[in-house]
Amino acid sequence: MTSPAGQAPEALTDNEAFRPHTSHWGVFSARMKDGQLEVRPHPGDPDPNDIIQNFPGALRHRARIARPMVRRGWLENGPGPDDRRGRDEYVPMSWSAVLDKLAGELRRVRDDHGPGAIFGGSYGWASAGRFHHAQSQIHRFLNTSTGGYVKSVNSYSSGASSVLVPHIIGDYEDLVKRNVSWEQIAEHSEIVLAFGGMALKNSMVAGGSISRHVERGAMERAQERGCEFVLVSPLRGDLPTEAGAEWVANIPGSDTALMLALVHALVVNGLHDRAFLERYTAGWPVFERYLTGESDGQPKDAAWAAPITGMPAEEIVALAKRLHGKRALIVVAHALQRATHGEQPVWMGMVLAAALGQIGLPGGGYGYGLGAIAYYGRRYNAVPMPTFSQGKNPVSDFIPVARISDMLLNPGSTYRYNGQTRTYPEIKLVYWAGGNPFHHHQDLNRLRQAFARLDTLVVHELAWTATARHADIVLPCTMTLEREDIGGNSNDPLLVPMHPVVAPYGEARDDYAIFAGLAERLGTAEAFTEGRSVRQWLEHLYEPTRIGLAEKGLPAPSFAEFWASEGYELPQQPDDGGNLRAFRQDPAGSPLRTPSGKLEVFSETIASFGETDCLGHPAWLGATNIPDAAAPYVLVANQPRTRLHSQFDFGGHSGEGKLRGREVARMHPEDAATRGIVDGDIIRISNERGACLAGVILTDGIRKGVVQLPTGAWYDPADPTEDKPLCVHGNPNVLTRDIGTSALAQGCTGQLTTVQVERFDGNLPPIQAYDPPGGSAAEAAE
Repeated sequence: MTSPAGQAPEALTDNEAFRPHTSHWGVFSARMKDGQLEVRPHPGDPDPNDIIQNFPGALRHRARIARPMVRRGWLENGPGPDDRRGRDEYVPMSWSAVLDKLAGELRRVRDDHGPGAIFGGSYGWASAGRFHHAQSQIHRFLNTSTGGYVKSVNSYSSGASSVLVPHIIGDYEDLVKRNVSWEQIAEHSEIVLAFGGMALKNSMVAGGSISRHVERGAMERAQERGCEFVLVSPLRGDLPTEAGAEWVANIPGSDTALMLALVHALVVNGLHDRAFLERYTAGWPVFERYLTGESDGQPKDAAWAAPITGMPAEEIVALAKRLHGKRALIVVAHALQRATHGEQPVWMGMVLAAALGQIGLPGGGYGYGLGAIAYYGRRYNAVPMPTFSQGKNPVSDFIPVARISDMLLNPGSTYRYNGQTRTYPEIKLVYWAGGNPFHHHQDLNRLRQAFARLDTLVVHELAWTATARHADIVLPCTMTLEREDIGGNSNDPLLVPMHPVVAPYGEARDDYAIFAGLAERLGTAEAFTEGRSVRQWLEHLYEPTRIGLAEKGLPAPSFAEFWASEGYELPQQPDDGGNLRAFRQDPAGSPLRTPSGKLEVFSETIASFGETDCLGHPAWLGATNIPDAAAPYVLVANQPRTRLHSQFDFGGHSGEGKLRGREVARMHPEDAATRGIVDGDIIRISNERGACLAGVILTDGIRKGVVQLPTGAWYDPADPTEDKPLCVHGNPNVLTRDIGTSALAQGCTGQLTTVQVERFDGNLPPIQAYDPPGGSAAEAAE
């Protein structure tokens, strides 16, 4: 069988041989035996991630989409706003017919409204495969075939920090990828103060491929050497047991106040590094006046911080003194900036590390985001990686990624972003390939309203996610195990030939084949495909890597040799601390890429923006998510352990982690007792935005007054015809707030909110998230 794009999948049945493959969760090999998929981790991985065990159950699950489907209301009435999205049935259609219809709709929107009326959603992680990367595929298609698109910038994970860091430190990549490594922690760190922790469930996954999970081992070696780990988090599990961490269970969202008090204690005791601050930072005197209370009358001392943080004042002072004189590493997790005023802990973490004089030292300084993802804290490869070009987008308009509902609900309105006053465009068509906004986005009932405003929503999906269920046109795409690719990551040395293990499910096609078919209908096939099949693209993308190896005098296998191998080890750059180390060694000769060339404790640029919710220096801007009688608990909606985001929530490993089919929440036994809740109950979590059900496990590893519910359970409304239906599966984003971190970054604030919790005593609704929607049942039979 040959696809429209020249793709020729191998005829795959049972095979005794394991074939190499890779994923966000780790390199592995797989085979089909006796009709069942078997997977095994890469033998060189010291700490494999069990998430790869989601593959066997997901491969042929009933949630997979077998045929192109079109929403009945869109098919019968044509494009236009429709509140039946998410509540309608679907009609199967042939590939030829559906591509004809979609090409016609793309042509209509492009010609009548311009490419600025098309939003290329596709927010998702970079693919482990270098060619079948959904974001690259759709953006290349829209650039070559519709004249461009409105894009999103930044990420839900680091929306606040990615805007702030260039102002105060310079290049974001310098901070998170070319700075403090796990090797340095294992060898040099003496004390690691981790705000929000470094949970292995986060660092065990990567945006691309990952062959070796080293985080657990690095922390264990550091601890055995005598390094102290101090965890500041309402969740004890945010550092692994191997770290032997001291746990400071602070009030959620209070980290900035604690950092201010630590720096205050250093200053009043003469323990701050004055020489470092004078030589390497800009604006310390302005900040110091705020710190001491000279500018506002309130010293940011330990006594001030104690009621805000829930940490006794004497313990704050003692912790500050412990940091002094040691190779200290300050870590701030992504989680802290996924909240109102999320810029502040990121900025303040840098100031604390600077006050200690540690930035640029091996195993010391500032490790923002360290532990958030597997390619942070690692070396860069020393040769080019295969990269599929997206081309150039002629449309300059964009939105911060977390502002999609605002854009769709308020076209023409203005908002502030990074010192600019911008206007939301009027979007007629959203095209999504890769990612699942019903996982990433907040206040899902508001998102449903936003999607109802569109003319057309197009989704490429391999399974019936909530995003697919709200689409007008649903195009089934292949799973990674059903196609060939090159797997890699610029911070991992193993380049992997990704062999297909099984034929595509039903009529599923690769994104490339789908876009090639559309491009042909739009008269842009040559611009999109350049006349290459999938295999020819893989050979083309591999060539710069081969040339890079040859130029270094290293073995440079041909593509055929690489394809026949189990993977090829690439050389990596030295662990030299990057630009921050170079800056410390020679601040004049290696300045940072900030306006002053230094670390900006006070930023003239940010101050000039005049934003009241992000001043010219880090500050405590007041507590948010304050519990009250209606919502007496703080909900922490963090990342899950058994899957990456919502990917393969229907997989076996993810399912084994649930309780009576629901996502599992955690709360303190004393909190549960006041509500008549016991371990294993089903609870109802609610606030003014919505409600969901979850199983509950009681633990003393959580601060009292806090409930934790991970994200990623597929949104499953009990009655989708309601405006605020009960999610019976446990998706916390029916509860979270859809507001920006500040006018500076407009980042996501989905980490924290306030909720009510009660035991659920009614008849337990069934889980239907994985069942095909109405009207599509016939596709499974065919």
